[in-house]
Amino acid sequence: MEDISALIKEAKPLYFARKRRNRIIKGAMGVMACFFLINISLLKPQEELYDSWTQQLYITESGSVIEDMGLPVDEYGLLMVG
Repeated sequence: MEDISALIKEAKPLYFARKRRNRIIKGAMGVMACFFLINISLLKPQEELYDSWTQQLYITESGSVIEDMGLPVDEYGLLMVG
């Protein structure tokens, strides 16, 4: 029994040091991931985002994809059945 308690006393500081080190590493990786994602979002030009938005808006306003395929559609651009 004394051997086990001596082993626990010896391993206790090592266990908590490893636990603290792992927590610091995980925190640092989380901060790096946040900075990386923010950096990626800031590097993308705003004009490119605006252009893609206007292109999607134009596609939506110009008609439906189903109508472009030649299928029958109603006044809302939905597929007409029957």
